[in-house]
Amino acid sequence: MIKQIEDKNEKQKIAREVLEALTEWFEVEESREGYISDSKDWIFFAAEEDGKYAGFLCLKETGKATVELAVMGVKKDFHRHGIGRQLFNEAKKTAAAMGYSFMQVKTVKMGVYDDYDITNRFYLACGFQEFEVFETLWDEANPCQIYVMSLK
Repeated sequence: MIKQIEDKNEKQKIAREVLEALTEWFEVEESREGYISDSKDWIFFAAEEDGKYAGFLCLKETGKATVELAVMGVKKDFHRHGIGRQLFNEAKKTAAAMGYSFMQVKTVKMGVYDDYDITNRFYLACGFQEFEVFETLWDEANPCQIYVMSLK
């Protein structure tokens, strides 16, 4: 079941639980803690399965017409069960209803790391399209791929 979470403490609790279970993707503690802290102020969706949180997704406004899929995580035991797609579909529907015209997401460029290639394929399957690659936005070892989609 996907639900939108409003309580700031609950948002951070869920984000911590999920991200600390996914340290191979969120291995840099400073970045992980940043996502956890910032999640309290973002539009937050959580996936609950059998009374436990399986994953979450956060949206943040990056412009008057644009929202970014800022962070998303689904615990490994729940991978390939459609939870990520359910979270994304609810986030997309909500962003459109809030009047946003575009959604963007940033990830590591396809072909750099196998784990991130899985992430790239997920975003492409959701309907995102390649927008631009910034080779050194994060650092040379992690070129930043930006994907976008229209919500109209």
